[in-house]
Amino acid sequence: MAPMERQPLKRCRISDQQKRRELALRRQSVNRRDSQLHARRLASALLDNSPPPQETLTLISQPEIQQEEIEELVVEESGEVSSHKGIDVLEASKLRGSKARHWFSKQLMLPEWMIDVPSRLSHDWYVLPRPAGKRCLVVSSNGTTVSRLRNGSILHHFPSSLPNGARIKDIAGPAHMYCILDCIFHEPDQTYYVIDMICWKGYSLYDCSSEFRFFWVNSKLTETGACDTPSFYHKYRFSLVPVYHCDQMGLQAAYEGNSPFSKDGLLFYNKHAHYHTGITPLALVWKDMNCSQYFLDTDSNGVIPAQQQVVLELKEDGKVGSSDDPSVVFSCLDRDFLQQKNLQPGALLRFAIGDGGLNIFDGKLDMADTNYIGKANRARVSADSYNKVLFQYLARRSPLRIEDLVASINSSQDGMDVVMEG
Repeated sequence: MAPMERQPLKRCRISDQQKRRELALRRQSVNRRDSQLHARRLASALLDNSPPPQETLTLISQPEIQQEEIEELVVEESGEVSSHKGIDVLEASKLRGSKARHWFSKQLMLPEWMIDVPSRLSHDWYVLPRPAGKRCLVVSSNGTTVSRLRNGSILHHFPSSLPNGARIKDIAGPAHMYCILDCIFHEPDQTYYVIDMICWKGYSLYDCSSEFRFFWVNSKLTETGACDTPSFYHKYRFSLVPVYHCDQMGLQAAYEGNSPFSKDGLLFYNKHAHYHTGITPLALVWKDMNCSQYFLDTDSNGVIPAQQQVVLELKEDGKVGSSDDPSVVFSCLDRDFLQQKNLQPGALLRFAIGDGGLNIFDGKLDMADTNYIGKANRARVSADSYNKVLFQYLARRSPLRIEDLVASINSSQDGMDVVMEG
């Protein structure tokens, strides 16, 4: 199949996404958290609705960043953590229903969509094929195993061969011997594909680099029998996802190689990144029509709409924005319209991107032509991220191609980023 025509792009010394990647790495070394406590709370909470954790890191040489940028980022981070932690400690054990689902929906590390090619892609990044399926958090503790979806709802409650995942002699153990895995449940073969390990036998990996976490999951998971054929005390099989260094051979293997699962794009992990709950620029997702049947978003009927559709959250002042923190504002609805449609702050609303499109300047949204469609599906717990909206916008006009990734790997100017003007 002939590659899609690519429109001219403006090249910039450093894109907004690249800048945030560098700041995120710095923040990991500056702002350490009590991740061991977070892991214990999360393991307990997944079983009886109790409280959670957080993370941090160290790294190699970084590009020089202004000190005020680091301080600003740390202040934002610490403010968010303190308020979030207050809820965790005091109220998480009492949460039920939608509040519990909302809390659990915040516990996964969510990749940004790749808008530009990271600098040092072939040196500092891993690539892995992304299984199609349901992203979930899997916890084994107190003789049982629970999986929760991205929206926080329970997917399965079952026995497993994971540490302390079933009530049998060889598997059961003390309460502190819990395990937390980041998985994708692949419906066709009823398998949990493990893409990350967060905690193992009570040992927290939140503050460990992805390089170590990938080594650990490959070393430990097969020892338990979790990858064995399902049985009465091991209802679902777990399987490892191959992880490659993102050189030319690794990228080709992840992109073109055979997999036991249906692919839904590629995942990229910075080798030095810790497990950061919420959206992080140190993990990226990318796809095209050759490695995913869901390259362009579809509607509820599985049809690609004529115009791109986005889900945004209504704010107190009538503005509608993304799920990012801080939220990226796309437009503002007037008071009469809000009253007419009976729309309340916090509502998730669906919009179409009109012919005016998105006006992007230096990686930031300057203006958006949005047309209101209606309320989003009630199963949604959050708005789209800005990077997802921008990825889908560019996918319809000037997608980042596999050839661009290969060229970055092969080029001596690996640090050159691509930025799209509206």
